[in-house]
Amino acid sequence: MARIKIASAGELRPGQSKVVETDAGAVALFNVGGSFFATSNTCLHKGGPLGEGSLDNSVVTCPWHGWQYDITTGENLTNPSQPVRTHKVVVENGSVFLEI
Repeated sequence: MARIKIASAGELRPGQSKVVETDAGAVALFNVGGSFFATSNTCLHKGGPLGEGSLDNSVVTCPWHGWQYDITTGENLTNPSQPVRTHKVVVENGSVFLEI
């Protein structure tokens, strides 16, 4: 698998998120208690930007219409039949990498 650096670990404090543009599309990166997780940035309801949503522990709420996802698994808490895509994240030497 290829890795691409998407952030420095110090960029996001616990409870924060950001949107990262990659060649594979927009990715939402989240810091949950010092652990990093990444999902597609696109909410499956109406395409809202998940990386701009509010984060409560491991649940992100889409800022457009309130759909909720568990970012650790991709589970859609609003409509379980539509999980969001997750991406493997690795932290090494203070850098956050996305495995693609």
